Amino acid sequence: MKKLEFGMMTFADMAPETIPGKGISAHQRIQNLLEEVKLADELGVDVFGIGEHHREDYSVSSPTTVLAAAAAITKNIKLTSAVSVLSSDDPVRIYQQFATVDLISGGRAEIMAGRGSFIESFPLFGYDLSDYNQLFDEKLELLLAINKSEKVSWSGHLRAPIHNLGVYPRALDGEIPVWLAAGGTPASAIRAAKLKLPLMLAIIGGMPANFVPFIDLYKKTSAENGRSADELQLGINNHVFIGENDEEIADEFFPHYAQMMDRVGKDRGWQPMSREQFEWMRSERGSLMVGSVEKAVNKIVMEHQLFGFTRFMAHSSLGTVPHEMVLKSTELYAKQVIPEVKKRLGIS
Repeated sequence: MKKLEFGMMTFADMAPETIPGKGISAHQRIQNLLEEVKLADELGVDVFGIGEHHREDYSVSSPTTVLAAAAAITKNIKLTSAVSVLSSDDPVRIYQQFATVDLISGGRAEIMAGRGSFIESFPLFGYDLSDYNQLFDEKLELLLAINKSEKVSWSGHLRAPIHNLGVYPRALDGEIPVWLAAGGTPASAIRAAKLKLPLMLAIIGGMPANFVPFIDLYKKTSAENGRSADELQLGINNHVFIGENDEEIADEFFPHYAQMMDRVGKDRGWQPMSREQFEWMRSERGSLMVGSVEKAVNKIVMEHQLFGFTRFMAHSSLGTVPHEMVLKSTELYAKQVIPEVKKRLGIS
Protein backbone atom coordinates (compact mmCIF):
# COMPACT_ATOMS: atom_id res chain seq x y z
CA MET A 1 0.00 0.00 0.00
CA LYS A 2 1.19 3.54 -0.84
CA LYS A 3 2.28 5.77 2.03
CA LEU A 4 -0.72 7.40 3.67
CA GLU A 5 -0.20 10.93 5.00
CA PHE A 6 -2.25 12.76 7.59
CA GLY A 7 -2.26 16.52 7.71
CA MET A 8 -4.04 19.55 9.08
CA MET A 9 -4.99 22.90 7.60
CA THR A 10 -6.58 26.17 8.61
CA PHE A 11 -7.73 29.49 7.23
CA ALA A 12 -6.78 31.18 10.52
CA ASP A 13 -10.27 32.63 10.99
CA MET A 14 -10.92 35.45 13.40
CA ALA A 15 -13.71 37.88 14.15
CA PRO A 16 -13.50 40.93 11.87
CA GLU A 17 -11.12 43.45 13.38
CA THR A 18 -13.64 46.18 12.66
CA ILE A 19 -15.93 44.76 15.38
CA PRO A 20 -14.65 46.21 18.69
CA GLY A 21 -14.17 43.71 21.50
CA LYS A 22 -14.94 40.64 19.42
CA GLY A 23 -12.60 37.73 18.97
CA ILE A 24 -8.85 38.27 18.86
CA SER A 25 -6.45 40.43 16.87
CA ALA A 26 -4.61 39.28 13.78
CA HIS A 27 -1.42 39.43 15.83
CA GLN A 28 -2.75 36.99 18.43
CA ARG A 29 -4.35 34.73 15.84
CA ILE A 30 -1.05 34.29 14.02
CA GLN A 31 0.79 33.62 17.30
CA ASN A 32 -1.81 30.94 18.05
CA LEU A 33 -1.43 29.54 14.54
CA LEU A 34 2.32 29.14 14.94
CA GLU A 35 1.71 27.27 18.19
CA GLU A 36 -0.72 24.98 16.37
CA VAL A 37 1.84 24.18 13.66
CA LYS A 38 4.59 23.58 16.21
CA LEU A 39 2.39 21.19 18.19
CA ALA A 40 1.36 19.30 15.04
CA ASP A 41 5.03 18.86 14.13
CA GLU A 42 5.95 17.65 17.63
CA LEU A 43 3.08 15.13 17.52
CA GLY A 44 4.18 13.68 14.17
CA VAL A 45 1.49 15.09 11.84
CA ASP A 46 2.78 14.86 8.25
CA VAL A 47 1.56 18.10 6.66
CA PHE A 48 0.23 21.53 7.70
CA GLY A 49 -1.58 23.84 5.27
CA ILE A 50 -2.44 27.53 5.60
CA GLY A 51 -5.03 29.30 3.45
CA GLU A 52 -4.88 32.66 1.69
CA HIS A 53 -7.62 35.26 2.10
CA HIS A 54 -7.90 39.02 1.78
CA ARG A 55 -10.81 39.66 4.11
CA GLU A 56 -11.18 41.13 7.58
CA ASP A 57 -12.34 37.81 9.04
CA TYR A 58 -9.13 35.90 8.18
CA SER A 59 -5.67 36.71 9.48
CA VAL A 60 -3.46 35.32 6.69
CA SER A 61 -3.18 37.03 3.30
CA SER A 62 0.38 35.78 2.72
CA PRO A 63 0.67 32.05 3.49
CA THR A 64 4.36 31.91 2.59
CA THR A 65 5.22 34.51 5.24
CA VAL A 66 3.59 32.45 7.97
CA LEU A 67 4.95 29.19 6.54
CA ALA A 68 8.46 30.67 6.66
CA ALA A 69 7.96 31.49 10.34
CA ALA A 70 6.64 27.95 10.88
CA ALA A 71 9.61 26.49 9.03
CA ALA A 72 11.96 28.06 11.56
CA ILE A 73 10.23 26.47 14.56
CA THR A 74 9.47 22.99 13.16
CA LYS A 75 11.62 20.02 12.17
CA ASN A 76 9.75 17.45 10.11
CA ILE A 77 6.28 18.57 9.05
CA LYS A 78 5.63 19.48 5.40
CA LEU A 79 4.42 23.05 4.94
CA THR A 80 1.94 23.98 2.23
CA SER A 81 -0.51 26.65 1.19
CA ALA A 82 -4.15 25.67 1.31
CA VAL A 83 -4.54 27.29 -1.11
CA SER A 84 -2.42 29.82 -2.99
CA VAL A 85 -4.88 31.87 -5.04
CA LEU A 86 -2.88 31.50 -8.23
CA SER A 87 -5.20 33.50 -10.51
CA SER A 88 -4.59 36.81 -8.70
CA ASP A 89 -0.90 36.33 -7.93
CA ASP A 90 2.23 36.10 -10.04
CA PRO A 91 3.71 32.63 -10.62
CA VAL A 92 7.28 33.96 -10.50
CA ARG A 93 6.77 35.42 -7.03
CA ILE A 94 4.87 32.35 -5.84
CA TYR A 95 7.73 30.09 -6.89
CA GLN A 96 10.38 32.37 -5.38
CA GLN A 97 8.54 32.63 -2.07
CA PHE A 98 7.94 28.90 -1.78
CA ALA A 99 11.52 28.14 -2.82
CA THR A 100 12.61 30.39 0.04
CA VAL A 101 10.35 28.51 2.48
CA ASP A 102 11.81 25.31 1.08
CA LEU A 103 15.35 26.49 1.81
CA ILE A 104 14.45 27.64 5.33
CA SER A 105 12.70 24.35 6.09
CA GLY A 106 15.26 22.04 4.54
CA GLY A 107 13.04 20.88 1.68
CA ARG A 108 9.59 20.73 3.31
CA ALA A 109 7.66 23.26 1.20
CA GLU A 110 4.70 22.41 -1.03
CA ILE A 111 2.30 24.49 -3.11
CA MET A 112 -1.44 23.85 -3.24
CA ALA A 113 -2.72 25.91 -6.15
CA GLY A 114 -6.36 26.83 -6.55
CA ARG A 115 -8.85 29.48 -7.54
CA GLY A 116 -9.75 30.23 -3.92
CA SER A 117 -13.15 30.15 -2.26
CA PHE A 118 -13.65 33.94 -2.49
CA ILE A 119 -13.11 36.51 -5.23
CA GLU A 120 -11.99 39.54 -3.21
CA SER A 121 -8.39 39.24 -4.42
CA PHE A 122 -9.33 39.93 -8.06
CA PRO A 123 -10.37 43.60 -7.73
CA LEU A 124 -7.75 44.09 -5.01
CA PHE A 125 -4.92 43.21 -7.39
CA GLY A 126 -6.53 44.67 -10.50
CA TYR A 127 -7.77 41.54 -12.28
CA ASP A 128 -10.97 41.24 -14.29
CA LEU A 129 -13.32 38.48 -13.14
CA SER A 130 -14.29 37.90 -16.76
CA ASP A 131 -10.78 36.43 -17.16
CA TYR A 132 -11.33 34.04 -14.24
CA ASN A 133 -10.73 30.79 -16.10
CA GLN A 134 -8.00 31.98 -18.46
CA LEU A 135 -6.02 33.57 -15.62
CA PHE A 136 -5.85 30.29 -13.77
CA ASP A 137 -4.97 28.21 -16.82
CA GLU A 138 -2.16 30.53 -17.94
CA LYS A 139 -0.67 31.07 -14.51
CA LEU A 140 -0.72 27.38 -13.65
CA GLU A 141 1.08 26.67 -16.92
CA LEU A 142 3.74 29.26 -16.07
CA LEU A 143 4.16 28.07 -12.47
CA LEU A 144 4.73 24.50 -13.63
CA ALA A 145 7.25 25.67 -16.23
CA ILE A 146 9.19 27.64 -13.61
CA ASN A 147 9.12 24.68 -11.25
CA LYS A 148 10.64 22.40 -13.87
CA SER A 149 13.32 24.66 -15.30
CA GLU A 150 15.76 27.22 -13.94
CA LYS A 151 15.42 29.34 -17.06
CA VAL A 152 12.01 29.92 -18.59
CA SER A 153 10.59 31.09 -21.89
CA TRP A 154 6.83 31.55 -21.81
CA SER A 155 4.11 33.67 -23.38
CA GLY A 156 0.39 34.02 -22.73
CA HIS A 157 -2.40 36.56 -23.21
CA LEU A 158 -2.88 38.04 -19.73
CA ARG A 159 0.69 38.38 -18.49
CA ALA A 160 3.86 39.76 -20.06
CA PRO A 161 6.03 37.06 -21.68
CA ILE A 162 9.30 35.77 -20.24
CA HIS A 163 12.24 35.26 -22.61
CA ASN A 164 14.87 32.83 -21.35
CA LEU A 165 15.10 34.32 -17.86
CA GLY A 166 16.17 32.58 -14.67
CA VAL A 167 13.95 32.40 -11.59
CA TYR A 168 15.82 32.29 -8.28
CA PRO A 169 16.37 30.97 -5.68
CA ARG A 170 15.72 27.37 -6.62
CA ALA A 171 14.16 24.80 -4.32
CA LEU A 172 16.52 22.65 -2.29
CA ASP A 173 16.01 19.31 -4.04
CA GLY A 174 14.67 19.99 -7.50
CA GLU A 175 10.97 20.68 -7.93
CA ILE A 176 8.51 21.81 -5.27
CA PRO A 177 5.51 19.47 -5.05
CA VAL A 178 2.49 21.22 -6.59
CA TRP A 179 -1.01 20.02 -5.77
CA LEU A 180 -4.18 21.17 -7.52
CA ALA A 181 -7.04 22.02 -5.16
CA ALA A 182 -10.63 21.42 -6.24
CA GLY A 183 -14.15 21.67 -4.91
CA GLY A 184 -15.77 19.07 -7.14
CA THR A 185 -15.96 20.67 -10.60
CA PRO A 186 -15.33 17.95 -13.24
CA ALA A 187 -13.03 20.27 -15.22
CA SER A 188 -10.71 20.42 -12.21
CA ALA A 189 -10.39 16.64 -12.06
CA ILE A 190 -9.62 16.51 -15.77
CA ARG A 191 -7.10 19.35 -15.54
CA ALA A 192 -5.21 17.73 -12.65
CA ALA A 193 -5.15 14.38 -14.43
CA LYS A 194 -3.93 15.76 -17.75
CA LEU A 195 -1.21 17.80 -16.05
CA LYS A 196 -0.27 14.75 -13.93
CA LEU A 197 -0.72 16.70 -10.70
CA PRO A 198 -1.80 15.44 -7.28
CA LEU A 199 -5.42 16.39 -6.57
CA MET A 200 -6.83 17.72 -3.29
CA LEU A 201 -10.62 17.63 -2.94
CA ALA A 202 -12.36 19.71 -0.27
CA ILE A 203 -15.54 18.11 1.06
CA ILE A 204 -17.16 20.72 3.29
CA GLY A 205 -20.80 19.79 2.91
CA GLY A 206 -23.21 17.13 1.75
CA MET A 207 -22.33 13.45 1.61
CA PRO A 208 -18.82 12.23 0.75
CA ALA A 209 -20.30 9.40 -1.32
CA ASN A 210 -21.58 11.99 -3.79
CA PHE A 211 -17.97 12.84 -4.74
CA VAL A 212 -17.06 9.33 -5.87
CA PRO A 213 -17.82 10.10 -9.56
CA PHE A 214 -15.50 13.13 -9.36
CA ILE A 215 -12.63 11.04 -8.02
CA ASP A 216 -13.37 8.27 -10.51
CA LEU A 217 -13.12 10.86 -13.31
CA TYR A 218 -9.68 11.91 -12.03
CA LYS A 219 -8.50 8.30 -11.89
CA LYS A 220 -9.96 7.42 -15.31
CA THR A 221 -8.48 10.51 -17.01
CA SER A 222 -5.12 9.88 -15.33
CA ALA A 223 -5.08 6.34 -16.71
CA GLU A 224 -5.93 7.66 -20.18
CA ASN A 225 -2.94 9.99 -19.86
CA GLY A 226 -0.48 7.23 -19.06
CA ARG A 227 -0.45 7.23 -15.27
CA SER A 228 -0.85 4.04 -13.27
CA ALA A 229 -2.94 3.88 -10.12
CA ASP A 230 0.23 3.51 -8.05
CA GLU A 231 1.50 6.87 -9.30
CA LEU A 232 -1.55 8.88 -8.23
CA GLN A 233 -1.56 11.15 -5.21
CA LEU A 234 -5.05 12.02 -4.02
CA GLY A 235 -5.99 14.13 -1.03
CA ILE A 236 -9.30 14.61 0.79
CA ASN A 237 -10.05 17.53 3.10
CA ASN A 238 -12.89 17.64 5.65
CA HIS A 239 -13.88 19.90 8.51
CA VAL A 240 -12.67 18.07 11.63
CA PHE A 241 -12.93 18.79 15.35
CA ILE A 242 -12.42 16.18 18.03
CA GLY A 243 -13.22 15.95 21.74
CA GLU A 244 -13.26 13.38 24.52
CA ASN A 245 -17.06 13.17 24.60
CA ASP A 246 -19.09 13.11 21.40
CA GLU A 247 -22.10 15.12 22.53
CA GLU A 248 -20.17 17.56 24.71
CA ILE A 249 -17.77 18.58 21.96
CA ALA A 250 -20.69 18.94 19.53
CA ASP A 251 -22.42 21.30 21.98
CA GLU A 252 -19.25 23.35 22.49
CA PHE A 253 -18.31 23.47 18.82
CA PHE A 254 -21.71 24.18 17.24
CA PRO A 255 -21.99 27.92 18.04
CA HIS A 256 -18.55 28.63 16.58
CA TYR A 257 -19.15 26.50 13.49
CA ALA A 258 -22.59 27.95 12.83
CA GLN A 259 -21.24 31.50 13.17
CA MET A 260 -18.49 30.75 10.67
CA MET A 261 -20.76 29.03 8.16
CA ASP A 262 -23.42 31.75 8.46
CA ARG A 263 -20.78 34.46 7.95
CA VAL A 264 -19.51 32.81 4.78
CA GLY A 265 -22.98 31.83 3.63
CA LYS A 266 -24.40 35.34 3.96
CA ASP A 267 -22.72 36.35 0.71
CA ARG A 268 -23.71 33.11 -1.00
CA GLY A 269 -27.37 32.94 -0.18
CA TRP A 270 -27.14 30.03 2.25
CA GLN A 271 -29.78 29.53 4.90
CA PRO A 272 -28.61 30.00 8.51
CA MET A 273 -27.25 26.74 9.92
CA SER A 274 -29.61 24.97 12.29
CA ARG A 275 -28.63 22.47 14.95
CA GLU A 276 -30.63 19.88 13.01
CA GLN A 277 -28.54 20.48 9.88
CA PHE A 278 -25.35 20.36 11.95
CA GLU A 279 -26.35 16.99 13.43
CA TRP A 280 -27.20 15.62 9.99
CA MET A 281 -23.75 16.65 8.76
CA ARG A 282 -22.24 14.88 11.80
CA SER A 283 -24.20 11.71 11.04
CA GLU A 284 -22.68 8.60 9.50
CA ARG A 285 -23.28 9.72 5.90
CA GLY A 286 -22.45 13.41 6.39
CA SER A 287 -19.15 15.15 5.69
CA LEU A 288 -18.62 16.87 9.06
CA MET A 289 -16.15 15.05 11.31
CA VAL A 290 -17.04 16.63 14.65
CA GLY A 291 -17.29 14.53 17.78
CA SER A 292 -15.45 11.73 19.47
CA VAL A 293 -12.26 9.99 18.40
CA GLU A 294 -14.32 6.97 17.35
CA LYS A 295 -16.56 9.09 15.12
CA ALA A 296 -13.61 10.71 13.37
CA VAL A 297 -11.88 7.36 12.88
CA ASN A 298 -14.98 5.75 11.40
CA LYS A 299 -15.52 8.59 8.95
CA ILE A 300 -11.90 8.77 7.79
CA VAL A 301 -11.82 4.99 7.25
CA MET A 302 -15.10 5.24 5.33
CA GLU A 303 -13.71 7.95 3.06
CA HIS A 304 -10.58 5.91 2.43
CA GLN A 305 -12.79 3.04 1.33
CA LEU A 306 -14.68 5.43 -0.98
CA PHE A 307 -11.74 7.24 -2.53
CA GLY A 308 -8.48 5.42 -1.77
CA PHE A 309 -6.81 8.71 -0.85
CA THR A 310 -3.09 8.99 -0.11
CA ARG A 311 -3.41 12.12 2.02
CA PHE A 312 -6.09 13.20 4.48
CA MET A 313 -6.23 16.84 5.59
CA ALA A 314 -8.21 17.78 8.68
CA HIS A 315 -9.46 21.35 8.32
CA SER A 316 -9.17 22.40 11.94
CA SER A 317 -9.29 25.58 14.05
CA LEU A 318 -12.49 26.60 12.28
CA GLY A 319 -14.21 29.87 13.04
CA THR A 320 -13.51 31.44 16.42
CA VAL A 321 -13.08 28.22 18.39
CA PRO A 322 -10.96 28.92 21.51
CA HIS A 323 -7.26 28.18 21.06
CA GLU A 324 -7.17 25.69 23.94
CA MET A 325 -9.89 23.60 22.27
CA VAL A 326 -7.93 23.62 19.00
CA LEU A 327 -4.80 22.34 20.73
CA LYS A 328 -6.77 19.58 22.47
CA SER A 329 -8.41 18.52 19.20
CA THR A 330 -4.97 18.47 17.53
CA GLU A 331 -3.62 16.25 20.27
CA LEU A 332 -6.50 13.78 19.98
CA TYR A 333 -6.19 13.73 16.18
CA ALA A 334 -2.46 13.02 16.29
CA LYS A 335 -2.30 10.67 19.26
CA GLN A 336 -5.51 8.69 18.88
CA VAL A 337 -7.27 9.20 15.54
CA ILE A 338 -4.31 8.78 13.18
CA PRO A 339 -2.89 5.64 14.88
CA GLU A 340 -6.32 4.00 14.98
CA VAL A 341 -7.05 4.78 11.31
CA LYS A 342 -3.70 3.28 10.35
CA LYS A 343 -4.43 0.21 12.45
CA ARG A 344 -7.82 -0.35 10.82
CA LEU A 345 -6.33 0.11 7.35
CA GLY A 346 -3.41 -2.20 8.12
CA ILE A 347 -0.76 0.50 7.84
CA SER A 348 2.25 0.55 10.13
